[in-house]
Amino acid sequence: MNWTQTFIPTLKETPSDAEIVSHQLLLRAGLVRKLTGGLYTFLPAGLRALRKIERIIREEMDRAGGIEVLMPALQPPEIWQQSGRYETARDVLFKVKDSAQREWVLGPTHEEVITHLCASEINSYRQLPKCFYQIQTKFRDEIRPRFGLMRAKEFVMKDAYSFDATDEGAMASYKRMFDAYTRIFARCGLRAFAVEADTGVIGGSHSHEFMVPAETGENDVVYCEASGYAANIEKATSRGPAQPTPAEGTGAAPEKFATPGVVTIDALAAAPHGVEPRRQIKTLVYMVDSEPTLFLLRGDDQLNEAKVMARTGAAAARPATPDECVATLGARPGSLGAVSGVPAKVKVYADEALRGARGMATGANEDGWHFRHVEIDRDIRVTQWVDLRTVRAGEASVASGLPLKIRRAIEVGHVFKLGTKYSDLMNATFLAENGLRHSLVMGCYGIGVTRTLQAVIEQCNDKDGILWPVAVAPFEVCITPLGVAPGSPARVAADALAAELESAGIEVILDDRDERPGVKFKDSELVGFPLRVGIGEKSLAKGEVEFKPRGGVLEPLKVADAAARVIEWVRAERARFQ
Repeated sequence: MNWTQTFIPTLKETPSDAEIVSHQLLLRAGLVRKLTGGLYTFLPAGLRALRKIERIIREEMDRAGGIEVLMPALQPPEIWQQSGRYETARDVLFKVKDSAQREWVLGPTHEEVITHLCASEINSYRQLPKCFYQIQTKFRDEIRPRFGLMRAKEFVMKDAYSFDATDEGAMASYKRMFDAYTRIFARCGLRAFAVEADTGVIGGSHSHEFMVPAETGENDVVYCEASGYAANIEKATSRGPAQPTPAEGTGAAPEKFATPGVVTIDALAAAPHGVEPRRQIKTLVYMVDSEPTLFLLRGDDQLNEAKVMARTGAAAARPATPDECVATLGARPGSLGAVSGVPAKVKVYADEALRGARGMATGANEDGWHFRHVEIDRDIRVTQWVDLRTVRAGEASVASGLPLKIRRAIEVGHVFKLGTKYSDLMNATFLAENGLRHSLVMGCYGIGVTRTLQAVIEQCNDKDGILWPVAVAPFEVCITPLGVAPGSPARVAADALAAELESAGIEVILDDRDERPGVKFKDSELVGFPLRVGIGEKSLAKGEVEFKPRGGVLEPLKVADAAARVIEWVRAERARFQ
């Protein structure tokens, strides 16, 4: 294809609203254009790269036994109400009304639709296992779209759903999808790794995220190189804080002391009180499924809300308002505690790091007052001990005892073992071999296709532009004649080489623009074509062309050898991603 026959509007300047390098390069390389916040048009080169990622996904899903379908993006709210997610996922649901004022949901995902389908169509164990997948546009009401395709209101996703007769079968399906995802990201040229993950509003009992290391990623990953442990910060555990929780005490009863104006951990740690944060018990009030609930942590720890949802099994949870705190404990945030004044019906969850804590300070449930000499086992009624805290770098790994590390990453895929959550709610059952009816055992598996494209750019770039892996590059080879007039030696040689390469199945773009050589070379680097062949009259006079892999060293080639060398190089690169 000739450059002038397509549309690749490159930009010299970086758009002011592009915050991260991959977003900048998406725009500068002419791959996408922004319509408004969270909405993007894919231009020809970007669409070619996207379609290549989709092709890799299809090949690996088919290889893993997936069956492609296409489900409606417009969904009736009744199925979301049946699953319970009409409320729990309400923050991300786009809702629209038709001319009859009937409400519809624009699908952010399709667990409800596929379960409804299988409830009608799968009746016997003889029809199992099955795994359906689709590649389709999704819609999520992102309040703050940012980072280009990373957090958008409309995006392309591959979602798959497995159905099995047994839990063992479901785990086998999970493993097949896990392995398929590993192959997909490797073939896209991504260095991705799997981490243990929280299941979130989708639910289920087993989950992994596939992460791409990137300083600009929105996820924190906790890992230990020695043991191979890796988990999302929402799921990660450790052996506890680096500094132990104080366990020494005087045996004295809790003593109330005045703390006027002290409403933060740091304020209590400052003079004149001087209670270091690890000696404080932080009391947080949350409304868990509309019921006030207390969560206790060390003063220097942060509550992990994903763990709150997982440990309580709640459908919804949020921090209580100051007025709700007063109604529950009689005081406002900053003076809250669990030593006295806690209604018997209020559950108290305490973090494991507080076990055996003595000589602690905490709020007295009276504004401007705290208790000292608190011993948690003696003075506080704990309903349940659970892991609530967010892990910090340097804490000991549970597996190896070595310090944990934390790095930023981009999530590109997520696999869940759902069990029977949706099939129970939506009556998706089958007749087992023993003649009894059982719920279908489900798994679900998602890949952000548009997000994967941007993740490749985020991971594969240099100061000059994109470094596309050949498997997902818009074109494999860019031929750059420095003279484009019809009949000129450079143009004749370029046309002949392009024809020979295309006949061999190589994807070629011929830069036939009447631009200065520097502009053409810079655009080729910016867009990131894996290989450039430069053809100028000076090199032709020596019987040569210039062979230049993106990011590599320029190599002169004899004209007669050029096509064979290019074909050899491209096929070798393709083989790396098979």
